[in-house]
Amino acid sequence: MKTLHKFILKSYIGPFVMTFFIAMFVFFMMFIFKYIDDFVGKGLGFGVLSELFFYFSLTTIPMALPLSILLSSLMTFGNLGENFELTALKSSGLSLQKIMTPLIFTTIFLSIAAFYFSNNILPYTNLKAGSLLYDVRESKPSLLFKEGVFNNSIEGFSIRVGKKDKDGKTLREILIYDHREMQGNNIVLSAKSGKMEETADKMFLVLTLKDGVSYKEMVDKPNQVPTHPLIRDKFEERIIRFDLSEFKMSRTNEDLFKTNYQMLNISQLNQAVDSLNIKNEKRKINFEKQLKQSYYPRSTAFFLKSVPNKKSVSDSNNFSKLPKLQQLNIIESATNTIRSAKAYTESVQSDYEAETYSKLKYLAEWHRKFTLSIACLVLFFIGAPLGAIIRKGGLGMPVVISVVFFIIFHILSIMGEKLSREGEIPPYAGMWMATVILFPIGVFLTFKATSDSSLFDANAYIDPIKNFFIRKKEKQSPPNLP
Repeated sequence: MKTLHKFILKSYIGPFVMTFFIAMFVFFMMFIFKYIDDFVGKGLGFGVLSELFFYFSLTTIPMALPLSILLSSLMTFGNLGENFELTALKSSGLSLQKIMTPLIFTTIFLSIAAFYFSNNILPYTNLKAGSLLYDVRESKPSLLFKEGVFNNSIEGFSIRVGKKDKDGKTLREILIYDHREMQGNNIVLSAKSGKMEETADKMFLVLTLKDGVSYKEMVDKPNQVPTHPLIRDKFEERIIRFDLSEFKMSRTNEDLFKTNYQMLNISQLNQAVDSLNIKNEKRKINFEKQLKQSYYPRSTAFFLKSVPNKKSVSDSNNFSKLPKLQQLNIIESATNTIRSAKAYTESVQSDYEAETYSKLKYLAEWHRKFTLSIACLVLFFIGAPLGAIIRKGGLGMPVVISVVFFIIFHILSIMGEKLSREGEIPPYAGMWMATVILFPIGVFLTFKATSDSSLFDANAYIDPIKNFFIRKKEKQSPPNLP
């Protein structure tokens, strides 16, 4: 490897690694802010949170990789230009393309790695992250008693605690409504104090009540309702066990999520699209057969049965000659047949539209596997020439320009994906929209950087306009006479 190539790669690797992990951290924090309400109060263990955060950090790579390539390439060539190293290399006879060669091959390698990740690793990561997030969101919040507030988390009970001691276990002024018999507040327990502890397996909550009274209204028989008889029982100590199994997070079978479009690779997406195409074709054929066999003959048979002379069915006046009652029966039968046919048609149409929508999502995901790799190359050919033109390194101007281009890329990607999923444009057009629009910009910037054009120099645009007006003024003014 040439010394030049080592120098360029060494200048690029540092900014790339730094910007890559910074971008991952930013997108990961966006995930935390989005789902923070689903984590709070669930009593999730460190293992569950670590697993969830690990998988979701991997899902940020498709967003972080293009941004890091754009920013690091811009920083690298900006630093080279700012330190006049790029000028020295060009003065020695090297073109910009020759200087960019090692980074071009590096970006190609990263693009291939991005495709492999998107096709093989990302579906598995999405499956793990999606199923685990579903389990976390479906789990109940951990049981927490607040002073002076009724807690209805335990099914069949409503519990209020007046005060809690500092140890978190001793409770004062306890009031419990037992609703397990579904007869209102007919069972009430009151205790001056109590102690709350979990069993060793954390499957049950043991509440030991002391110095209390229980009340139970006798409403089992109808004749007891008007008199409101009750049973009052004083106790020195009573133990109640509450089942906490419903508060523990249970893991859902991951097979339920495997058919989601985000959890399939290219071959699986092709199979899914082919099966949907076959299913839709069969639906079209079966729809026509079902409509002809089940609905057309029904009204015709009823009409023929009602006509006394079957040979004159084609007569247009035949219906008007029938008795009024038979006419009404025929009209009612035809109306019911049409309604049934309409309901059947709407049902088939609804199923067809749902499967067509699924097909569009599968196709969009299929193209996404490739757009990520190509986007890395396109953004590199935007960042590297821009860095050579602006000649500014560090995290100042490069970050601003990179964020602007990445926002444009992201907006175009979201817009294209949305239009393709809604069927407004073909999936390939929507998913490749951002890349196709930014590709000419990359070519233009590479051309300008190669020719050492002062793209961001205001005088380069103002001076030609000034010269134009000066020449025009000189032509309009009369020549000086001797």
